[in-house]
Amino acid sequence: MTVISDSPVIDSVSLENLPAPEIKVWNWRGFSIRYAVAGQGTPLVLIHGFGASIEHWRKNIPVLAESYQVFAIDLLGFGQSEKPNMGYSLELWERMLWDFSAQIVKQPAVFVGNSIGALLSLMIQAHKPEISLGGVLLNVAGGLNHRPEELNPPLRLIMGTFSKVMSLPVIGNLLFNRIRQRSQIRRTLKQVYGNPDAVTDDLVEFLHQPSCDPGAQKVMAAILQAPAGPRVSELLPDVEKPLLVLWGEADPWTPISAGKIFQEAQKHPPHPSCEISFQAIPDTGHCPHDERPEIVNPAILQWLDQQNL
Repeated sequence: MTVISDSPVIDSVSLENLPAPEIKVWNWRGFSIRYAVAGQGTPLVLIHGFGASIEHWRKNIPVLAESYQVFAIDLLGFGQSEKPNMGYSLELWERMLWDFSAQIVKQPAVFVGNSIGALLSLMIQAHKPEISLGGVLLNVAGGLNHRPEELNPPLRLIMGTFSKVMSLPVIGNLLFNRIRQRSQIRRTLKQVYGNPDAVTDDLVEFLHQPSCDPGAQKVMAAILQAPAGPRVSELLPDVEKPLLVLWGEADPWTPISAGKIFQEAQKHPPHPSCEISFQAIPDTGHCPHDERPEIVNPAILQWLDQQNL
């Protein structure tokens, strides 16, 4: 396992001087989907995690776009994309990303994801390799939700009750309004970010704003009752493209022990062309790209260069 501890620092002033991405809207199956695009060259598609949006990549897009064409997308139900009342699943978003690749990107890309976005990237590597050049996975989620067998009986009861209450019209709204308060968002970020300096007012605000949109509560209620989706162990044997796996060592949600499967695959790749690089980032939590962009951006760029992409 490689541990990243000393990388070039990105000057915040130079970051501000880089061009902002162009924001566009894509119509997918009648739903408005927001995405950003910047730069030229080999395409990278950035996929955010649960509750996040394009803005979560604000420290990465300008730097990566100096050498690559960067796309970032708000998944259906999140950010400024439409929030319909419907069933949500990883498979739904996976199909959305397939269509985004065909209609907008129009050539194979590197899929870069955090949390459930990383799991979606891995799903694409396994299920639709023809649209991918490889994947960058940051703290891969084990699923969209916990599987019942992963929870002890008391916690299983608590989580089951919580998801049912969240779907109730009145009580669900009251509970959701409490969860989406800025103070609660900040507390949650402080728990999962290993770098407390990264928990800024701007970060809290861009996570809070989409929760005020009509339909946001119903989206969360639907996702809480959604299936967990495929396991990493089910996907990895079918991956043929190279992977860069970056993992914040201080993540309480997906602890670095969950990355052991990638470390083993690094020694024994599932396919000759599936070269895996696993790198741990100390003092970093669930969102390395936002917590330590001065480490993550160079690591991604170096890996892309090694892959001749």
